[in-house]
Amino acid sequence: MRTITIRYDYSGPEADWQAATVAFIDAIDKDPEIPGTFTYQVAVADNGTSRVHWGRWDSAETLAHVQAQDYFKTFAARIGEFAGGAQIAFQAEVANLTRGW
Repeated sequence: MRTITIRYDYSGPEADWQAATVAFIDAIDKDPEIPGTFTYQVAVADNGTSRVHWGRWDSAETLAHVQAQDYFKTFAARIGEFAGGAQIAFQAEVANLTRGW
């Protein structure tokens, strides 16, 4: 299982950020090619400005499929805008996890 973590600060209009993240997650949930193989979640830190995104996928093919979609390209561009180019992102291989994760 592969993962990505993305972190950045955003203090712009909350409605814009919410709309973008909801649209992306909705597109993932509706993509008939990846049910259960690509998951995504976003969080707002208690300080109200730090944002964290976590994605998980099962294979290079799944990731390639998602990255080829217009919904991904649109969302990636929006994250770049929200972060002002100052995002930290890294991919990793899952070593251990609890049930249900």
